[in-house]
Amino acid sequence: MVSPINWPERFADLKREIVAATPDYERRLTESWNDLLQELDERTTEIADEGPNVVYPSSPFSITWTRWSLSSSMIFDARASIIIHGVVEEGEAASWKTALEDVIKANPHVEGRPWVIQNKTSNSSSFTWTRAQVQARAHPNVLKVSTWLNNLYRAKTGKKMEGVNLDVPLVYADRFRIRHPGVQWDDHPPRVDDILSGNWRQHDPYELEGRLDAHASLCGRPGQATVFRTFQGWLAMSETAPTQGTLKVFPDVPLSNAYTILRPFFRPTVPLDSKDILDPKNWVFDISTPDFPGIQPQDSGWVDLRPTPDLHPHLRLHDTMTSVPKDVVHSVEQEHTGSRDFAVMYIPAVPQTPQNTAYVKRQAETFLAGTNPPDFASDGTGLPYIGLGVDADIIQPISRIAMGLPVAVA
Repeated sequence: MVSPINWPERFADLKREIVAATPDYERRLTESWNDLLQELDERTTEIADEGPNVVYPSSPFSITWTRWSLSSSMIFDARASIIIHGVVEEGEAASWKTALEDVIKANPHVEGRPWVIQNKTSNSSSFTWTRAQVQARAHPNVLKVSTWLNNLYRAKTGKKMEGVNLDVPLVYADRFRIRHPGVQWDDHPPRVDDILSGNWRQHDPYELEGRLDAHASLCGRPGQATVFRTFQGWLAMSETAPTQGTLKVFPDVPLSNAYTILRPFFRPTVPLDSKDILDPKNWVFDISTPDFPGIQPQDSGWVDLRPTPDLHPHLRLHDTMTSVPKDVVHSVEQEHTGSRDFAVMYIPAVPQTPQNTAYVKRQAETFLAGTNPPDFASDGTGLPYIGLGVDADIIQPISRIAMGLPVAVA
């Protein structure tokens, strides 16, 4: 049962402000909503029937990779997910995992959650500058993949944007995760990393310009990325398969974007558990309430949008959240039924933009000082970490530029 939320009344004003710019907004948005629900009915059935096969194109990494070395149909479609094999040598990735485990053991003062190391309470969330993480982010192949992903975005007008270079990858220091079998995971239910004008079919999830100056963390809570990331990336340090604690996605970005954005403007006229809840006839346009389904209060602000089967029934999340096959809206599997660890580093693709460049400059200062990056709070102990990376670990020019560090001139 969904718990009631005391929404601020200003949220109702916000709804009205959002749609006010669209002439005849009630008719146009209602027609768009009904069209979207019909499309979702067909697409969710397809996703449920095909499972992991519908989600991920796959490609081996090649040092001769070019921007167009993968078929455009593999990425410029609804799925927006891809597996790239062999970016880092298997032995090197395995050595990073071992090094991360050693760092956790060497820093017992760092508090955390028990899913990182079985029967321990160390938390990967507090580690961002370990030597292994620094080396992984600065790896030329990782940066080459980031560049390729960044270039999947484009300016709708085709104009050159000042301070933007999609061929220059930047580093965003994030965390890692080592998950052992049998540990329950409830922290990442489904969420979403032209629509409001009634033209959801014209929505381009790879359009660049509108994202450059967006503020991703208006509430200023720690751990919220303030940079523009073209894609979130998981660098695997171990093998995994469905049901073994891996990533799950809703494999249709335009549809999930359109649905989650339009959902606050419509309410059902039947109970949420009604067998007729999916029928478009049982939904009406309504901007009289402050409800924004899927957003939850936390601390002094609100968490990111988290679709649920009750509040977002047309996504059919029980049937459509699809696991990464063995080696967008996304979540992490609650169960890990495998027999081995599942370990990943979070390494997003980040292009050079004015906002990102400014952040990376501040981030570089924290790296050199051995303190947490600007988006991440201190662990509160004031104690130094053992096993951090240093400036000397970043050697190649492409890596130093990505890290915001000075490059030696011969």
